[in-house]
Parts: sequence; C-alpha cells; structure tokens
Amino acid sequence: MLDALGLDAVHTEVYRSVLQRPSSSIAAAAADTGLSPTRVRAIVAELEGLGLLARHASDAERLVASPPAMALRPLLLERERGLTRAHEAVVELSEVYRSAAEQRSAADVVDVVIGDDAVRQRVAQLQAASTREVRVLVLSEVALVTAEENVEEERALLRGVRYRVIVESGVLERPGFLQLARESALVGEEVRVLPSLPTRMFIADDRMALLPMHSQEDGRGFGALLIHPSGLLDLVMAIFEEYWSAATQFLAPAEGETRADADRELLKLLLLGLTDAAAAAQLGISLRTAQRRIAELMERAGVTTRIQLGAEAVRRSWV
Repeated sequence: MLDALGLDAVHTEVYRSVLQRPSSSIAAAAADTGLSPTRVRAIVAELEGLGLLARHASDAERLVASPPAMALRPLLLERERGLTRAHEAVVELSEVYRSAAEQRSAADVVDVVIGDDAVRQRVAQLQAASTREVRVLVLSEVALVTAEENVEEERALLRGVRYRVIVESGVLERPGFLQLARESALVGEEVRVLPSLPTRMFIADDRMALLPMHSQEDGRGFGALLIHPSGLLDLVMAIFEEYWSAATQFLAPAEGETRADADRELLKLLLLGLTDAAAAAQLGISLRTAQRRIAELMERAGVTTRIQLGAEAVRRSWV
C-alpha cells in the first residue's frame, strides 16, 4: 500500500499493527503479523528511524505510532521532490539527446540490438514510453514476446494508447486469438489481416521503430534494428500505412451477438483463409456445427461452392 513511499508490505503491516492500539509491544506486533519477534524488532528499529514509531514515555518496551498524516507527509514530500528532480533530469537529458540527434550521421540513425533479452527489453521500453499510438506487424510464427508475456501492451492500452495491429492470416488460427481480439478491441486495439507480411515491425508513436536485424529466411538468432527519427523512419511508417490500407478489417463482435453476427464472423474467418476447423476453434464451436452453418449459408445464398459463397456474401453485404 505504501510502496510508493519506500515502505514494503511487511513494514506497513507492523506499522498498522501498532496503529491499532494506544500502545503496543514487540510480542503483540509479532502476533498480529505472523512475523518472528526478532524480525519485528528489526522492522521497528527501521520505522523508528523514519519517525513512524516511538517508545512510550513511561515504558521503553512499549511502542506508540506517530499520526500517519504527520509521520508520512515528510516521506511523501521527499518522494515528490525526488520525482520533480527526476522529471527535470529527464527534460535536461532529452534536450542533450535532441541536440545529439540533430548531429547524427547516417550510421547513427540505426542502433543494433543484440540478443533475445535485449530485444524484449526494447519492446517493453518502447510500449511503456508510448503516449499516442503503437503500430505492429505480426507474423504467423510465435513472436519473441507472446501476448501473455507482453504486459506493457495491456498497460499502454489502459492508459489510452491506441494500437493498430496487422497480422498474417495464420495468426488467426492461434487458440484463443478471437477472444483476445475481442477483449483488446474494448480498450482501443484494432486488428487487420493480410495473407502474408514480409517482416515483423514495431513502431512507437512517430519516434522509433524496431525491426528484425535478419530476414525471415536467414534463420539466425534474434537481433533488432532500432530506427531513430529520420527519413528511414518516415519510410517505415509509410510502409505500415500502405499495408494498413490494404489489410482486411478484423472486428470481433461484442458479447450478446445474434445468429447473424455469428454467421458474419464465420464468413469473415473463411474469407480470411482459415480452414473450417480453425474457424470453428476460434468461434468456440464444433467442426460439425461450423460445416452445418456453412451449408445453411450456401443454401440461403443459392450457391454450390465456397468461392461462390464468398462472392455472394460480399454482394449481399453479409460481411
């Protein structure tokens, strides 16, 4: 609770224990917190040093708590002063960086990031620093950072950062992708689909882009190129926008969908190239149910082939 002030959960619990009584003892605090008396005694000494606890005037073995509003306020003010100093340092260092960036040579436009851990760290840092928009290209192969591991994406979405993501159609066959897309759409992530993409790509705001250092066919280990503001970054962003314009919109229906919504989602998955089995898995229905619904749609459309069904679905605005 008071981590922001430098007090961990254990210190907070000992302080809370003493707060609950007019005066307390090491033994009582140990019983309340489940800690050993030796551990409590050490924590009490630290809390005394911070001015949160004091000894009872008539009994040095008894503890009294200082009023939180009085005792914690100096810690809070010191933290605020520290944050102010840190903010001033960021502004100063950013100005130094900006000045240096203006003098970058062609070789300085790109930083080389070597190793899986370093690349993961850059992905997390770029998302954590994003304030407006993140743009991503996702290949069918398992990414260096999975959706479950990418906690910075969820944090960015929750603070209002927009995500635009283009995925290869093979990504739609990943178990649970449809549900994840539905949940992410509620907080500002839009997904579009293309049959194939040339590479992974990650763009944070209009400030930096991260691309694999090696081509897909190279087969070597992970590494990445971190591209700074430059004509090259402008080109990377323009390429993303071209792919975005050409990609198929992939919108997952909200809960409470109608049968028409479900049919529309099934048709959309089929038009994106998924097999019957993969589409059924994404929709959470059996293969037999999916095939029955496809047969019903073909009958309604008056067609005999899947290709005809796709064309008729587009003509009738079913998708």
